[in-house]
Amino acid sequence: MKISKMFNGVSIGVLTVAVMLAGLGVNQWIQRERVLRKIIERLTAETRVADVLVAKSEFDEISRKIKTTIKFLEYDARGKPLEPKYFTFEGNIIQFQSLVIRFGDKLVEAGDRLRGKSAFLFLKAFILDGKNTQEFEITRTDEVPAGYKVENNKGQEEFQKKLWKEFWHYALDPKRRERAGIKNAQIEAPGSMFLPGTIYTLKIEHDGGIHIDASPVPEILKGEKIENAAKS
Repeated sequence: MKISKMFNGVSIGVLTVAVMLAGLGVNQWIQRERVLRKIIERLTAETRVADVLVAKSEFDEISRKIKTTIKFLEYDARGKPLEPKYFTFEGNIIQFQSLVIRFGDKLVEAGDRLRGKSAFLFLKAFILDGKNTQEFEITRTDEVPAGYKVENNKGQEEFQKKLWKEFWHYALDPKRRERAGIKNAQIEAPGSMFLPGTIYTLKIEHDGGIHIDASPVPEILKGEKIENAAKS
């Protein structure tokens, strides 16, 4: 009888410990699952960096080409719109030249404050047409992109200045890239055919480059005139 009670007591104790350990294992698994999801979200996330809308489109009888005026609206690091720019082209297949710096996956996974997603700088909007190529400057290479300027954050501003000033050193020097946690640095020029009635959104992938998504203009905006459209 005593042996039976002791056995039962030990069985219950072992079972209790087992249940506690199992519970701890489940909690650890859940925590790891949450961390893994955050990492995947950071690696696959993308951020809107600019919107483009055709403000005016008309056929030019002299050049026999479509004259297209676009509104280029860039967003800052906090998602707030900057001062829009207007560019008028002979044609409608437009590209945006940009410098793009991709950081190491571990920095993106960790959500590093300054290097948690790819960095970019829009240089110009252009149309390739041989000797008639047209281009408009968006940002000078010797200045910090407007989208990255953050008030009262000198550390980030200095980091950005150095990043763009030494862009080609990072692009061409493997050792320098490695020390800075940069995967690669290169020029990209995503483009599209720009037509009225469509919003073109430029997005940057946190672990990749820039791409363009197109979607119809919302019904509420159809038929509305866009004012102040002028050649930049």
